Amino acid sequence: MATIRKLRGRWQGQVRRKGMQPRAKSFDSKGEAEKWARSLEAELDRCGSMPDTRLAEQMTVHALLSRYRVEITSAKRSAQTESIRIGAMLRRTICFRTLAILSPTDIAVYRDERLKVVSGSTVLKELNVLGHAIDIARKEWGVHLPQNPCRMIRRPAPSRPRDRRLEVGEEQKLLDAADAGRNPYMRSLIILALETAMRQGELLSLSWTDIDLERRIAHLDMTKNGESRDVPLSTRAIETLQSLADERTGDLVLPISKSSAGQAWGHLRGRAGSHNLHFHDLRHEAVTRLLERGFNVIETATISGHKELRMLQRYSHLRAVDLVDRLG
Repeated sequence: MATIRKLRGRWQGQVRRKGMQPRAKSFDSKGEAEKWARSLEAELDRCGSMPDTRLAEQMTVHALLSRYRVEITSAKRSAQTESIRIGAMLRRTICFRTLAILSPTDIAVYRDERLKVVSGSTVLKELNVLGHAIDIARKEWGVHLPQNPCRMIRRPAPSRPRDRRLEVGEEQKLLDAADAGRNPYMRSLIILALETAMRQGELLSLSWTDIDLERRIAHLDMTKNGESRDVPLSTRAIETLQSLADERTGDLVLPISKSSAGQAWGHLRGRAGSHNLHFHDLRHEAVTRLLERGFNVIETATISGHKELRMLQRYSHLRAVDLVDRLG
């Protein structure tokens, strides 16, 4: 039975059950103490044992995400990206909340405030991180919560997938801009992206031991979807790789870092006048070109590495004008 009393200027709620350790907690108001006691008694009636809520009452969202970044994020292939995302989340005011009082309303307010400054896709990723962190805490870290408040709110609609295609003559402008830059590998990086449909990270991680020029295959040991794949190489890709092999300086095919490539790409697209072009748009372009050349969806997915064929809908933005002749 619950007891509510005033103790040293605050209201204390206490719940006792025979054979169980008593639980007590202090609050600023009598109503808060009564609400806590009712909730604890209801949980006790439901599961037959006294839940230990102390960890949830002590752990803040900041502490939760910090531990998640160390123990869970660090083991992911996308560890660097997610770690940066969590670092930004740790600066939000929601991180001062303890898990015991974190409510769906708190998360909905966080969602709405973030939607004012970032895209729906970004907010979805942040909510997914927070939701998974709470799930891990409940299932593996002994944090007692009756439910995950992240699962009780409306999720924002994801941003509309980009459908940016290269305009007529734009590829040559990019290559000319690459030749005018100081990074000697950007031209090859652009060509290989358009010829292989590889992601930037996959291209930058390629080593010469992954390349079989005779069989015209590039082997990717680990990709974003967690599986290895062999990528067939076009004649143009082979010519580009052969020119790189002639000037080989180490084990990497493209010996530049992701940050260097990103900085060079920013300058390069500015010189080319392609300010709204993302490097990943080259993968969109490459996949769409494969489909336009007559490769079916299965063949295209084999090259691009998409596990779910429906995902190709995001990339296959065929120009209507290019389909007119095929309609007859």
